[in-house]
Amino acid sequence: MNPYIDREKSWLTFNARVLQEAADQNVPLLDRLRFLGIFSNNLDEFFRVRYAAIRRMSLENIDTKPILGDISADQLLKDITEIVIEHQSESLRILNDIEKKLEKEGIYIINEKEINKQQSAFIKDFFIQKVSPELVTIMLNDLVEFPLIKDTSGYLAVKLVMKKNKAGIISQLLNDREIRYAIVEIPKTINRFVVLPSNSEKQHIILLDDVIRYSIDSIFNIFDYDSIDAHMIKITRDAQLEFDSDLSKSFIEKISYSVKERRVGEPVRFVYDQAIDKDTLDFFLSRMKIDSSDSIIPGGRYHNRRDYMDFPNLGRYDLLYKQNVPLPIQGLTLDGSMLESIKEKDYLLHAPYQSFSYVIRFLREAALDPKVQSIKITLYRLSKNSQIVSSLINAAKNGKKVTVQIELQARFDEASNISYAEQMQEEGINLIFGVKGLKVHSKICVVERVEKDDEITRYGFVSTGNFSESSAKIYTDVTLFTSNSKILKDISKVFEFFEVNYRVHRYKHLIVSPHYTRSRFVKLIDREIKNALEGKPAYVNLKMNSLSDYKMIDKLYDASLAGVKVKLIIRGICCLVPGVKKLSENIEAISIVDNYLEHSRLFIFCNNDDPEVFISSADFMTRNIDARVEVTCPIYDIEIKNDLIETFEIGWKANVKARLHSDKFENQYRKRGDEKPFRAQQEMYKHYQNKLEVITEVL
Repeated sequence: MNPYIDREKSWLTFNARVLQEAADQNVPLLDRLRFLGIFSNNLDEFFRVRYAAIRRMSLENIDTKPILGDISADQLLKDITEIVIEHQSESLRILNDIEKKLEKEGIYIINEKEINKQQSAFIKDFFIQKVSPELVTIMLNDLVEFPLIKDTSGYLAVKLVMKKNKAGIISQLLNDREIRYAIVEIPKTINRFVVLPSNSEKQHIILLDDVIRYSIDSIFNIFDYDSIDAHMIKITRDAQLEFDSDLSKSFIEKISYSVKERRVGEPVRFVYDQAIDKDTLDFFLSRMKIDSSDSIIPGGRYHNRRDYMDFPNLGRYDLLYKQNVPLPIQGLTLDGSMLESIKEKDYLLHAPYQSFSYVIRFLREAALDPKVQSIKITLYRLSKNSQIVSSLINAAKNGKKVTVQIELQARFDEASNISYAEQMQEEGINLIFGVKGLKVHSKICVVERVEKDDEITRYGFVSTGNFSESSAKIYTDVTLFTSNSKILKDISKVFEFFEVNYRVHRYKHLIVSPHYTRSRFVKLIDREIKNALEGKPAYVNLKMNSLSDYKMIDKLYDASLAGVKVKLIIRGICCLVPGVKKLSENIEAISIVDNYLEHSRLFIFCNNDDPEVFISSADFMTRNIDARVEVTCPIYDIEIKNDLIETFEIGWKANVKARLHSDKFENQYRKRGDEKPFRAQQEMYKHYQNKLEVITEVL
């Protein structure tokens, strides 16, 4: 038996869990569409990154055994394609089911052949006024070079069968007719879903693709054709960044150039409407130089289904999950001084159950406080219109010394981060662009404030997630606000490492990658092993996004063999095989996929019934442990420590949205038995509601 689950297949199994949510009849209809969009978006990124990396190994004949285990790169590529074709087929079935259910709710998604007269007039005007000016249409036959097909766009592959052959004689035989091919890029500047006017209670929506199909005669009316077909195609490209070695260029310039060059990355996946004519498909595959080393996937009529994440709600909030109002943190005000409150005790924010506004408020206060001298923060991913960046610029305008470590290589956010970096540079903010060879993935902030006798007092926060207002609405993450001088002194050392990274600091409290994370967690697990062998209480409870580092998995296997009880809540990749006799029989592993994206990292070690609790930006993946700057922070406040232990147990009780990790890739739901349904995310919100109510009653 292989002691490790294949990483790529484990990831595909996670995405199948997302697809399960789209299929779940208990999920509100419009949220089922959203999960279909998430499934598609996830798959796009998988092909751009992971599939592309394996394809490069295959083409370069790299020995993949140390990386992939017993499977060759070529075989893994074939396996992935087979799995994805099966998932795509399932996603189409689910979409058809959702559309039928929507019709029962009076919502109809129609195509260009189902348009009535009133809708026809609207669509013709909409096309002329909105769509036509945005269209990019290219005739292909006479081009020497095939035009660039972008991997973030969808295209209609158009086939025109002309009425006359070159001799000008009308032919009855298709083979004698001239055939012209064209592509029409579906504009991303226009919402993919066009809501049509209605005089009844029924609501009609048409996809932009079909608006173009309906109006296709007006696009190609200069051609004398007998028939015209338009089928959707989509390409995915290798997203690896190639760096310019020109020493005269700044890091921002190099990243900017690399992001632009990504547009012409090698194609790794081609998805097409399986109703397309074979000669049209062959033309495009040949001209685009797509071959058998690429994943060629037959699909349905529509691609880029990630757009379903933004399907219009039509005012039908009864077809969506009820949105919980983010709760306040007891004792921490958004009106008075947060710094004064944090001086007295630590506070924990658990988004999205509690309001992310506390992070913004902390920075706004620091920006205005005359006693604050400096703010230092790491930024990885940001919202489209970031209040975090606005707060930092505000601080700089108020004379604070602001230092920002911004990760320009945050995948697919490079362009956004470059733009923010340029904005902050213009305002005099000191920018740090990482450490050579390491991504900075830590989520930390420290503020220095002059207080009594001109002494510097530090305040700050450490988080498991990005400082992004948008993701804080849908990602579960925890943030610790603290004035603990010991923790904040270590955070300051991390920023010193950013500036002078040939010097490796020693940290008394934080666990920092790449220098200490592996060794420290090995020691913590070894202590549990020792306690178990001595007959003392011993357990390890871990919550993270992914577990793929073989050495850490082996250490958890050692713990299991010693009798340590190991509970794992792992949303995504899990390469550990749980529940195997004489290997992992003391390990249980589940994944929770629900309305929110489980993103917080929480590590709990029994320590002979005196638990040590940590929050972290790092998963147990080799890149997080050895190739990134990550920060794991101990929790010293007893109340917060107990709360985090309780929240882990709430997650562990999940029996509605929890699936069992397995090397069989079944995504089997956890059996409920006689237990009542327990949906962890709903119970988590109730947990924080109840805490507020109890405290209010006491007051």
